[in-house]
Amino acid sequence: MTASRSIELVAEFGHQVTGISVSEDNRIFVNFPRWTEDTEVSVAELVDGQPRPYPDEEWNAWRNAKKDEITPEDHFVCVQSIVADGRSSLWVLDAAAPAQAHMVSGGPKLVRVELATNTVSQVIPFDEDLAPQGSYLNDVRFSPDGKYAYITDSGVKGALLVVDIGASKAVRVLDGDPSTQMKKGLNVTADGKVLRRPDGRGVEFSADGIELSKDGTYLYWQAIKGEDLYRIPTEALLGAGLRGEDVSGQVEPYGKNGVCDGLLFDRGTDVMYLTSPQDDSVKRRDLAQGPDAPVELVVHDDRLRWPDTFSQGPDGTIYVTTSHIQDSAFFKPDAPPALPTQLWKLV
Repeated sequence: MTASRSIELVAEFGHQVTGISVSEDNRIFVNFPRWTEDTEVSVAELVDGQPRPYPDEEWNAWRNAKKDEITPEDHFVCVQSIVADGRSSLWVLDAAAPAQAHMVSGGPKLVRVELATNTVSQVIPFDEDLAPQGSYLNDVRFSPDGKYAYITDSGVKGALLVVDIGASKAVRVLDGDPSTQMKKGLNVTADGKVLRRPDGRGVEFSADGIELSKDGTYLYWQAIKGEDLYRIPTEALLGAGLRGEDVSGQVEPYGKNGVCDGLLFDRGTDVMYLTSPQDDSVKRRDLAQGPDAPVELVVHDDRLRWPDTFSQGPDGTIYVTTSHIQDSAFFKPDAPPALPTQLWKLV
């Protein structure tokens, strides 16, 4: 495959970045999960290329060492994803599981920040029925009318969460369904070698990447430790799903993406962009061609060390973070806790 695009550096960070989101007025936000270090900033806005705590320093004041002194309900504990909804809000998804380990009680939540005032206007907490120990809330998308959110849980037992934003309530669906689980026997590689921790564990992420079709009628997702893309009609999630009924019969396999992390529909099209961490690349599939749509290479670059999350700016520019997971202390014990990472844009 021949690459059609290249990348340009937007910003460099001294911490491990995952999420990126660009608002409708072109403000850029990033987040730093507490994976292998107790980072000083969880959510930041890029101002003159530098991360500034957002919405303020107090929401970013959590420290693992001071967990008995700071309330997790109104502080960012371990933020995995941020999404500007195009409706004047930035949403922050807090998995609240530092080091991807024990989840801090009272910490899992979805936080709404008003971009006009830079203030928190809503906090939707997730109790242990929605996010049991072992969960890791990973990414989120919003219905076109802004009334509902869909979240992937990439923890040891994958699932989806469907959130009624107005009611500040949620349900857990497809819990343990094959579509939300890791693929047994699959090894995730990097630099041509199977990624393993010192204790022998490999990459163990269930339902992770998530995306919504341009008209909001289908929700798509897949596990990192997986190759298959799945989808379900959102009508099923907002009907039977919110009523607590089984919706597994409406899940549809939708072809193979290969191992990937982030998903993004190019705005207004059926072209889905894929981050491909095994080979330092970004790829795409035109799902207008159906589930047999082939995977096409967009850009391959050795600097794309674990391309992680996408966002698209109002001018159509596609941004992608590189979280360097294969270089982290999870897999390289001698790696520095504070891992340098980057934000790129496709050109």
